[in-house]
Amino acid sequence: MQRLESSPQLLGLVRAARDIAGVVKAAAILVLADQALDFGSLRKQLPDIRFIVASHKSDVHAAALEDDLPTVLLSHEPQTRQVQLSVALIEAIADDLVPTGASVVALYAGFDRENIDSVSVISLTEHLARLTTRDLQRLETQVPLGTLRRVVDLAVEIGREGREGKAVGTMFVVGNHRRVLQMSHEGVHDPFRGYQKKERTISNPRVRESIKELAQIDGAFIISSDGYVVSAGRILDAPAEGLTLSKGLGARHWAAAAISKATDAVAIAVSESTGTVRIFQDGVVVLRIEPMDQAMKWQDVDTEPPEPKDR
Repeated sequence: MQRLESSPQLLGLVRAARDIAGVVKAAAILVLADQALDFGSLRKQLPDIRFIVASHKSDVHAAALEDDLPTVLLSHEPQTRQVQLSVALIEAIADDLVPTGASVVALYAGFDRENIDSVSVISLTEHLARLTTRDLQRLETQVPLGTLRRVVDLAVEIGREGREGKAVGTMFVVGNHRRVLQMSHEGVHDPFRGYQKKERTISNPRVRESIKELAQIDGAFIISSDGYVVSAGRILDAPAEGLTLSKGLGARHWAAAAISKATDAVAIAVSESTGTVRIFQDGVVVLRIEPMDQAMKWQDVDTEPPEPKDR
């Protein structure tokens, strides 16, 4: 397989990532790659730490596997770098590539379109504080993980970006949609009623943009297990008896907890005040994701410059 030769800039960034990983005691270095690189040569720069390749491109995935490196294959949907990193971290934890609570050093193209030019230190304790592999696998038995990740990605984008400069809070209920419809009622005229199924898939960028716009209305989005919007603007009627939530969580989170307990669906609530995304199953929070622009923190570290090569 043809590979792109590692540039001096990339090799320098990899060595810097190695030094930073040593300072912060990172569990892994993750590279978000858009091109098939000579991952084997990069791996030689990192003898004492796990090196993970994440990409949405199949040829990059194949190149990493050819070099015997652990990989994370992302969806092919156009996403921001922050969302791609978020998804890559979730999948890396789900695949037991990194432990919950660790730090990861990420390499990615932050400013350039394709060439890797940025290094970040990401604390999974801050970014994915409540996530465990067991929780994610348990959720997969209820709703296909691919569907869940698409909805979570969308919820994270809404929590981080809001809409037209305003913070937005909303809710998604995924799976067991017939039962959910029985335990809810219309809050507004359903904007998705009458559309064909192919025009309601959450993998469609136009549908995702429509959901972001409609997130400003009251009520929940009901999503089927196979990833289609069933309804929007639904007011949930599940009783909130026997539930215990953290102080400060409002009516949206109580409704999410109640519907997840009553129907075995997975509810995803986006906090309007903080942008935090919480996933509920069986009435409790099993995953909490902070907005990436808050959770991804630059850390000052002292590193030695690369030693000059012998002439």
